[in-house]
Amino acid sequence: MFGTRLAISTDSATIPFPRRPLDPSDQVRRWYENELGWPVVPGPPGFPLSLRVGPRFDVLDVPAEAGRAALRHLTPCSPVAVRGERMLLLMSPGGAQEVPGVLDWLDWGTLPLDLAALGEGDLMEAPLPPEQGPVMTVRPLDTRSTEAVRRPGVPEPGEVRPLPLGRSDAVQGAAVWLRPPEPGGEVEASLPTLSAMGGGGGAPDLVRVLATVATQCHRLRLRRGCAQPFAVVRG
Repeated sequence: MFGTRLAISTDSATIPFPRRPLDPSDQVRRWYENELGWPVVPGPPGFPLSLRVGPRFDVLDVPAEAGRAALRHLTPCSPVAVRGERMLLLMSPGGAQEVPGVLDWLDWGTLPLDLAALGEGDLMEAPLPPEQGPVMTVRPLDTRSTEAVRRPGVPEPGEVRPLPLGRSDAVQGAAVWLRPPEPGGEVEASLPTLSAMGGGGGAPDLVRVLATVATQCHRLRLRRGCAQPFAVVRG
């Protein structure tokens, strides 16, 4: 008996092309859009993606030390990011419009403070998802110590996790999650809001957060002013 002869087509049109690996930026975009439902704005080639501020959250941009002092007013699920020497505290949508009025009410409105509120129409650099990038954790300021504490093993509040080897150059100065958002959860419930004033609900109180960061911003400004050398006037 003769075996059945199979006809093999050599037509290149019938041969599927090899599947291209998923671009890292596409993975980041899918994580934010599919897991969190956050609108993403693509950037130029070689630049990080951006998150559209306003639809799901607003952002309070403060010095890292001032933001660190406000961590005690947030919940463990409140998303917080760090970019260089700045801390990005996510707050409820519409919170950016409330910031100037709250600062006036707290008697901070007439003083120059190194903070900014990002709202509808603004963009925030998208930190890498936790499984793709480093996650930094920092101890909130207390009355006993203002220094971060390092502990071996799994990081917990109070630790600063060093960047993985080989990735420090890639993330130098880039946005990093301090407290990443939890996919599948109601992120909005953990965002500081003005409606939490008076103790209603479980959301953090935006007034307490602003009072703390404003005080710390003022202290930082005074400290920098004292550190500057006095000018010598010669006759």
